[in-house]
Amino acid sequence: MTTVTPPSPTDPATGSVPSPSAPSAPSAPASPPAPPPSTGGGRPAVDWRLRFAALALIWGFSFLLIKVGTEGYAPFQVTFGRLFFGTAVLAAAMAVRRERLPRGARTWAHLTVAAFFLNALPFSLFAYAELTIPSTLAGICNATSPLWGMVLSLVALSEDRPTRRRVAGLGIGFLGVLTVLGAWQGFSGLDAGGTAMALLASLSYAVGWIYVRRTLAGSPSSHLSLTGAQLTLATLQLAVVTPLFTSLPNSIPVVPLLAVIALGALGTGVAMLVQYGLVAEVGPTTATMVTYFIPVIATAAGVALLGERLGWNTLVGALIVLVGAALTQGRPGPAPAGKGIGWPRARNGRP
Repeated sequence: MTTVTPPSPTDPATGSVPSPSAPSAPSAPASPPAPPPSTGGGRPAVDWRLRFAALALIWGFSFLLIKVGTEGYAPFQVTFGRLFFGTAVLAAAMAVRRERLPRGARTWAHLTVAAFFLNALPFSLFAYAELTIPSTLAGICNATSPLWGMVLSLVALSEDRPTRRRVAGLGIGFLGVLTVLGAWQGFSGLDAGGTAMALLASLSYAVGWIYVRRTLAGSPSSHLSLTGAQLTLATLQLAVVTPLFTSLPNSIPVVPLLAVIALGALGTGVAMLVQYGLVAEVGPTTATMVTYFIPVIATAAGVALLGERLGWNTLVGALIVLVGAALTQGRPGPAPAGKGIGWPRARNGRP
C-alpha cells in the first residue's frame, strides 16, 4: 500500500502531495502551504479515532491488494488502474467542493515531476517487487521512507539540522533493515531484485517529498487541488507507459480486478480524503502517526490471508525500523522565513 501528506507522511503508501506546515511527526505517508480542505462546519459524524483506525487498515491492506492484483494483471496495469480509480475519487471530491485545478505552467511542470516520484514510479516499483517478494516484506520496506527522507533532507534542505537523536534513529533504522533482510546469513532465500525495487520505491517517496517541499512552497492552490492534479498527471504517465510494456489480458480475472479497484478508490482516493479530515481535526502530527501501524497491518494481512511465512528476524527487524523511524522525527530547528512548508516526516506512506 501511500500519500501531499503523505501518508504517512506516506504513504503511503499513498504518494500524495505532502501536508501543510506542521510540527515534525515516517508511508506516507513536503507540503504545499495551503491548509487541508475543510470538512465542513459542525462536528464530524464519525469519531476521529475510528477514522484513524480505518485509514490504518486501508493503507495496511494496500500491499495485500497489490499482491492480489498482480496475480491477474501486469504490474503496470495494476498501477494504471490504481491511479485511474484514485483520480476518479478525487475528481468527484473536487467537483463536490467546487475546487479548481492549479494554474500556471510552472506549477504543472513541478507537479509532473512530483507525480513521477510520488506516484508513477513507486507504485510501479511496489507492483513489480511483489511479483517476487511477500507483501509483508514490501510493507516493511515502505516503512523505511522516513529514513531515506532524513538522509536526503540533510543534504537538500538547509533548514534541517542533524541531531544526536535523529542520527541515532537513522543508524537504528538501517540496522533494522539489515535484520529484516537477514544480513548475517548472507541474505539467503531473499529475492534481491524484488527487495531492491521495494526499497527504491520507498526512496522515491522521499525524493518526491523533498522536491515538492523545495518547489511548491507558496502555491495558492489548495491541498486537494494539487493532489488531484498530481494524480491526474501520474495517470497520464501510466497511460503512455502501460501500452508500451504490456498487452491486453486474454481474460478479465474478477478478484484481481476488484483488488485494483479497491486499491485505487479506497487506498489512493478515499484514504487521502479521510486523512485530510484528520489533519484538519487533530493536526498533522497525530494524523500521520498512522504510518507506524501500516507495516503491522500489512504483515498481519499477508500472514493471515495470503499464508505468507514470517521469520523471527522479520518481526524484530520491523520493530527496530519503526523505532528508528520514530527517532528520526525529532523536531528540527525553525525553518527560515519563506521556507515554512513543513513535511510530516512520519510518513507514507503510503504503499
